[in-house]
Amino acid sequence: MIKVIITDIEGTTSSISFVHKVLFPYAKAHIAEYVRANAGNNDVRTLLDDVAKEAAADPDDIDGLIRQLLLWIEQDKKITPLKALQGLIWEHGYNQGDFTGHVYEDAADSLKQWKESGFDLYVYSSGSVKAQQLIFGHTEFGDLTPLFKGYFDTRIGGKREADSYKNIVQQIGVDASELLFLSDIEEELDAASEAGIQTCWLIRVGDSTIPLDMASKKHFAVSSFADITPILSQSSGS
Repeated sequence: MIKVIITDIEGTTSSISFVHKVLFPYAKAHIAEYVRANAGNNDVRTLLDDVAKEAAADPDDIDGLIRQLLLWIEQDKKITPLKALQGLIWEHGYNQGDFTGHVYEDAADSLKQWKESGFDLYVYSSGSVKAQQLIFGHTEFGDLTPLFKGYFDTRIGGKREADSYKNIVQQIGVDASELLFLSDIEEELDAASEAGIQTCWLIRVGDSTIPLDMASKKHFAVSSFADITPILSQSSGS
């Protein structure tokens, strides 16, 4: 019986285009000035030290670290200190009203319904926990963060690695079979399935590169969160 639902963000609850056409360009445009202005801040300094370790670079070469961060952005790298810095920059953008977090209406409606039905909801995304909370905290449907019991990012491990999902199972403290993971990436679903977690593949029109009827039969596939609710009803025996 499913008791816990873990959702990805990009391509699942939220449009890929929002991340790639709004968030990433905003971070790229502001990261140099942000790093220079906040390099003396303890939290930012720690992240810059992590960047230096990851890149085997001089931690005191701020310009060099900025170049490295910009290169990682260009390469769409899922590197934890980069994601954390992007989250801080996006926080500024949200607070300034430069943009709001995009969440599909069917996702917002279903998440609220599932919460009311007693499911524990979590997020697992390659974006930092801070970035996750920001996107759900500033949506056109209001602040959705109270819906979630917890958040996981790449500090728990890579999203295509089965051990990451085993770590999540251990932290949540329920049997793997009682968890349902939602994602738009087949390799992530494969990793979750290897860890014993139930899976559901979101194939959204405009976001996915394949049509729904071409999805691998290894994972239950849907185009909307509304189509997931029947699975949950069946799992509860209702």
